[in-house]
Amino acid sequence: MTIPREHFRQELQNLQESLVNMIKAAEKMLVMAIESLKERDVAKAKEVIALDDVVDDYNFKIEEKCLQLIALEQPVARDLRTIAAILKIITDVERIGDYSIDIAKFSIRLSDSPLLKVVTDVVKMAEIVVEMLEDTSTAFVRRDLGIVQRIIDRDEQVDALYRTVHEGVVTSIEANPQLARPGIWVLMIARYLERIGDHITNVTERIYYMETGEMIELHQ
Repeated sequence: MTIPREHFRQELQNLQESLVNMIKAAEKMLVMAIESLKERDVAKAKEVIALDDVVDDYNFKIEEKCLQLIALEQPVARDLRTIAAILKIITDVERIGDYSIDIAKFSIRLSDSPLLKVVTDVVKMAEIVVEMLEDTSTAFVRRDLGIVQRIIDRDEQVDALYRTVHEGVVTSIEANPQLARPGIWVLMIARYLERIGDHITNVTERIYYMETGEMIELHQ
């Protein structure tokens, strides 16, 4: 049994809107997790952890709808690429939500610890990553490959800041071994942000595929 073409187009549009909402939910979690770190706000960090079910729910429902549309309509060409890309994108967005929770958990641990100077660079990393995630939604909606390239370029800034944070943590621990534990926690947060950047670039590669039909690695 097939569904009318007009209905399929609407269902596909609804699916894409759900993905954008999922990305925005993950973005909200990330922003709040970083705020909890900057403000040393344990309550806000716990709120992030509680939001995990929201992103997971989007993940399950979007996957179910993708498979349903493939089974009912047997889409081809551009429509099939769109659905296939969304199936991959939701995995990356779900991981972004997971990393945001991990950041929130380490923020709780750091709430009573000395604040290392490198936290400033961690916050810079977070600001760039949040901008990348915001632009990812725009690039997806507009199918804008120019935005995709700008996102890829900014991931290099994130990688560079991660190296700066790593060196700063090592220097802090060498100067004061008592900072070892909070230093490692800060480094873990930076690592999670670096990984979020990688997942965002994965998403942009899927957007590129949707538009061009080419599956290539954009971030070298």
